[in-house]
Amino acid sequence: MLAVVKIAGQQFKVKAGDSLYVPHIEGKTGDSVEFKDVLFTDNGGSINSGSSVNAVVKAEIVNDHIKGDKVIAFKMKRRKGFRKKHGHRTQYTHIKVTAIA
Repeated sequence: MLAVVKIAGQQFKVKAGDSLYVPHIEGKTGDSVEFKDVLFTDNGGSINSGSSVNAVVKAEIVNDHIKGDKVIAFKMKRRKGFRKKHGHRTQYTHIKVTAIA
């Protein structure tokens, strides 16, 4: 079974047993979470989408804090001596999908 689920404003295509990195969600390592905002399901050729979907994606948190790659935002105006450098590392949560019900 395949599902498209919306997690923290982003859409992810998941199957049972998949492991993925999602934007940081609340919880500790080993906790189970449910995502009820399922947009699309495909169960062996039977496709449901929109308001007819009544599925729940269940997952387990593998690691609760993972930092992504550093992103640099650099601004400069030529011939003015203006330079500004900011950077950040986005925090992710590593989850493993256990079931789609």
